[in-house]
Amino acid sequence: MSNEMQLKYGCNPNQKPSRIYMSDGSELPIEVLNGKPGYINLLDAFNGWQLVKELKKATGLCAATSFKHVSPAGAAVGLSLSDTLKKIYWVDDLELSPLACAYARARGADRMSSYGDFIALSDVCDVSTAKMIHREVSDGVIAPGYQPEALKILKSKRKGTYNIIKIDESYVPTPIETKQVYGITFEQGRNELDINNTLLENIVTDNKNIPDDKKRDMLISLIVLKYTQSNSVCYVKDGQAIGIGAGQQSRIHCTRLAGQKADNWWLRQSPKVLGLQFIDEIRRADRDNAIDVYMSSDEYMDVLRDGAWEKIFKVKPEIFTAEEKRAWLDRNTDVCLGSDAFFPFGDNIERAYKSGVKYIAQPGGSIRDDNVIETCNKYDIAMAFTGIRLFHH
Repeated sequence: MSNEMQLKYGCNPNQKPSRIYMSDGSELPIEVLNGKPGYINLLDAFNGWQLVKELKKATGLCAATSFKHVSPAGAAVGLSLSDTLKKIYWVDDLELSPLACAYARARGADRMSSYGDFIALSDVCDVSTAKMIHREVSDGVIAPGYQPEALKILKSKRKGTYNIIKIDESYVPTPIETKQVYGITFEQGRNELDINNTLLENIVTDNKNIPDDKKRDMLISLIVLKYTQSNSVCYVKDGQAIGIGAGQQSRIHCTRLAGQKADNWWLRQSPKVLGLQFIDEIRRADRDNAIDVYMSSDEYMDVLRDGAWEKIFKVKPEIFTAEEKRAWLDRNTDVCLGSDAFFPFGDNIERAYKSGVKYIAQPGGSIRDDNVIETCNKYDIAMAFTGIRLFHH
């Protein structure tokens, strides 16, 4: 190890020179075992590592995240998968360890956004997880270690150029962080806030019943938000993020964006989508794109008209009507929602309810808190005011 690493370029090819380094002269806490990670790769790697490390600490379960452009596309803990989830995540042919389950969930929640991701794993990468990663389109992985056979599998990916980073899990960063914008240095204390169940004690709605597994999911949503570009909202169900809305200027747009992703995740589990018969030659990424188009009725009608379906499906699929989709979406319940700042209006709750949200964690503090609480009570939603904001920029 050394205290600096030269990079090919920064965010864009014209941004040279580029490097990462330790300003105090200490050694970098990482070892590049394979490949040549770039500037954005390393931003994703370090943010992703913090996220999974905190998820494991908060839940006691191994964790994984799929990062793209400095925000998570998905994140999850290592709970086992149902047969349906195995099928929609394209892993029903694999033996899955808990860590592999975590990454399957993280990758599978929003497979279009996860395409070309950087992966972070909370635990030593095992063979099961390496085999899954090997066949996905990904830029790299960071983990505290790798089983020898797992490392061999990963080194063979992308003709031997796949980025593999080992991080020292005992590394503790300095309590003050800095960055420069326009030649001006910004300095602040690191966000070391410990996200735990005490943040969920102030339940302000009529419904005050939050089961333990839902508290776990609420904590997952808050930890995900801690490393998501703000404004941000995160929907979580059964130990995994199912919809993340990042970097929107308006909170309702965050809620809508994340809600649409959560809806797509649920629609993929419908009989209509599960029954699609793809031609044998089609790749997983092309299947994902086809499913996304199929779930968007207007686009799918265009595909039907020009006969392009024959290049994708063995049998011409039936239309997935708006009424059928709404009926299936109404079956999604007990979803948890986290927000990195307060909800200013009840319209966010109205939109969240359409995606099955039953439990909410948000800071509170809006002048319209009464309206937000009233809207939650209207739908028997339990909401906790955490009293903490989780902006990340």
